[in-house]
Amino acid sequence: MRFVCRFWGRALLLLCCSTALWAQDAPLALEHAKAEISINGVSTFATVDLPYGWDFHHRGLSGVGQFDLSFDGPLTTDEAWGLYFYRLGNAYRVTLNGKLLEGDGDIAALGIGDYAKVPRFIRIPADLLLPHNQLEVVIRSDSGRRSGMPVVWVGPVSGVEDLYRKEFAFRVGGSAILAVFSLVVGAFAAVLWISHTDPRPERRGVRDNLYLFAALAEFSWAFFVGDTLIERTPLPWAWWSVVVNMSLGVWMSALLLFCHNVAGWEHHRTSRWVKGLLTTLLVSGPVVAYAAISVPAPLLLTLWQISFAVIFIPSTLLFVALAANAATTMHRVVALAFVVNVPIGIHDFYIMRIADSFTNQALLRYSATLFGLALGAIAIDRFRTANLRVRDMLDSLSVRVQRKDLELSQSYQRMELIAREQARTQERARILRDMHDGVGSHISSAIRQLQSGHSNQDEVLLTLRDSLDQLKLSIDALNLPPGDITALLANLRYRLEPRFRAMGLTLEWAVILLPNLPQLDASAMRQLQFIFFEAFSNVMQHAHASILRVDAAPTLKPRGAGAPGVRIRICDNGGGFDTQLLRRGGLNSMHERAQALGAQLNFQSRPGETVVELLLH
Repeated sequence: MRFVCRFWGRALLLLCCSTALWAQDAPLALEHAKAEISINGVSTFATVDLPYGWDFHHRGLSGVGQFDLSFDGPLTTDEAWGLYFYRLGNAYRVTLNGKLLEGDGDIAALGIGDYAKVPRFIRIPADLLLPHNQLEVVIRSDSGRRSGMPVVWVGPVSGVEDLYRKEFAFRVGGSAILAVFSLVVGAFAAVLWISHTDPRPERRGVRDNLYLFAALAEFSWAFFVGDTLIERTPLPWAWWSVVVNMSLGVWMSALLLFCHNVAGWEHHRTSRWVKGLLTTLLVSGPVVAYAAISVPAPLLLTLWQISFAVIFIPSTLLFVALAANAATTMHRVVALAFVVNVPIGIHDFYIMRIADSFTNQALLRYSATLFGLALGAIAIDRFRTANLRVRDMLDSLSVRVQRKDLELSQSYQRMELIAREQARTQERARILRDMHDGVGSHISSAIRQLQSGHSNQDEVLLTLRDSLDQLKLSIDALNLPPGDITALLANLRYRLEPRFRAMGLTLEWAVILLPNLPQLDASAMRQLQFIFFEAFSNVMQHAHASILRVDAAPTLKPRGAGAPGVRIRICDNGGGFDTQLLRRGGLNSMHERAQALGAQLNFQSRPGETVVELLLH
């Protein structure tokens, strides 16, 4: 009995420990927040449940929302934590325990950019987590733009990032695949429309409008779906809404006219009425879409889309009935696409224009692939039929294309060999130029000093040492990593510090790890090395200083302005010089090289203090 009790006690303890560990690793859903909603300068405060769809609660209005949430941190910080947002924004800023984690878009600029289209994952630094954490999320929401605040998932990266990756693959990856598919089908249909005409003598030169409507439908649908991938829109939201809604209108119109051509209705009187109504809706579309956002009057856009449905649904029902009774396989393929997509389209219209669109996912973007497949199948079938007579010509053309591809490949190979030889020649010329400008000029100076008879041995020796240092640095420059200024400065210190000590010059080194500047390629790094060496050489030869100090640190930029720059200052306590001589000798060369780098070079000098400052952006 004692053994049984001990066994079940240990089993219960193991179960409790496993449950505790699982609960610690499982992501936590934050579903409640204290919210401050600001609309037109008026703020309201409330405790809200998440998700919070902005258009559902504030239809037709734009504003800013601040959501405060709290959660308990992990028991240990062995594993990194992260945050997952289903969607967020239109612009957003996420702060944890007073520390900004991530932000995108301008909170104050309504209608600019849309960052609510894709899921967000934010990694939390381990040292930022506390036993009790305060999370602040600020969003900018534009009218009619599907903005809001989702349920926030927080927890170990292994669990949270998995949620993010699945949603990202479904929404972003899926949209990209569908957009590419529609572009391919549209391009194929457009090529057929442009290149193929009716071979019959009485209709010679007439193109088949079926291909044209297929191309218009697929191109407009590719743009509508691909809009998910466009966060920084090129136009303000009121105008971009016009572009997006017009692409949807063109898609529905072209799809309906495509079906009229498949059914043979294009010359029927009713079809002409349908074309007139569709044209009227498309012409009025820009005004309606713009007014829906700028007035705002979202009901106008809803009524505009309902008008399309009033025309679209009866025509599709008639087409389906025709396909069910007496039609070809291609008719039935298109009819099947309508049977599947019309109910889904009604569902999407309801959640987008009536219900809470923020918490729902539009399904038509995925199911509409059936239309693309049907359009592509019909286009391929007609293409095959129309091109049976020119098969031999296509075979001949294929052989010619292969021959041209082979010739082009051989030409590319020859051009590549020429380019490599030119690169080697340019590199040799560059090395010779550096040797001439650096080492050669120093040796020439030493010769002139000896010939003049006025220079003492120390001066000539200093010039020759400069020449030797320049030679070593030129060799070192061949292996400098592009953009690594820290390594460049360290190499200069390694080469020149023994000379500083020999001259009694104390080196004060205040260089921290600097960010890489990708714009500085190998050539730019050599220019930068010359500027620094010239500055050090001037101190050794002319300053009569006892202390040389080198400061280097990154320069901070405003948030959203890009990567930080770097500031390097070379200071000495020598006798100084006249900065008006900037355009003479080595100083002029330094200035020209700085301009070539797009850098800012400043000189400050007075007795007892000289500062050479270089700012790299």
